[in-house]
Amino acid sequence: MRRTFWILVAFCLSVSVLSESPQTTASTALARIRALAGEWEGPFEWTGARTDSGTMHVSYYPTGYGSAVVENLSSGGDPSMTTVYHLDGADLRMTHFCGAQNQPRLKASRIDLAQGAVDFSFVDITNLKSPDAPHVYGCELRFLDADHFTLTFLFENGAQKSRERITLKRLSTRQGSSG
Repeated sequence: MRRTFWILVAFCLSVSVLSESPQTTASTALARIRALAGEWEGPFEWTGARTDSGTMHVSYYPTGYGSAVVENLSSGGDPSMTTVYHLDGADLRMTHFCGAQNQPRLKASRIDLAQGAVDFSFVDITNLKSPDAPHVYGCELRFLDADHFTLTFLFENGAQKSRERITLKRLSTRQGSSG
């Protein structure tokens, strides 16, 4: 009887640890994204079927008492695209309000914070005019250090695929300080 009890306790503890691990990883990844709060800027470059380049300004701020992070992207003036990162149970999710006027929803398919990598894969999309209409189908975050990271959107338009890589550097928050 005592042996059965300890086997049951060990089983319950291992199930508990396994069920908490993904949420802990996703929560830690969201905290890493939350640490991006502030203003960022850097070059973007499209490769693949689409080619273009320029400069992107990106701002991050937490909302919902820290339960979500808003990312606003602009290449001149008002934000042209917005992404919201948040948890959904044990999953890290993002909804991208795209310049293509649709809203792809993605889920973290790879979280490797030791390597500074979070990859998102397509789940579904709202407001897609046709199956071949342009839309984001993936996203890659690469954290290089506290002040540098890359954001890459994977984009498809019919059978044509492109990548928009944005190399960002944190803008100084110390305005007018002499130090």
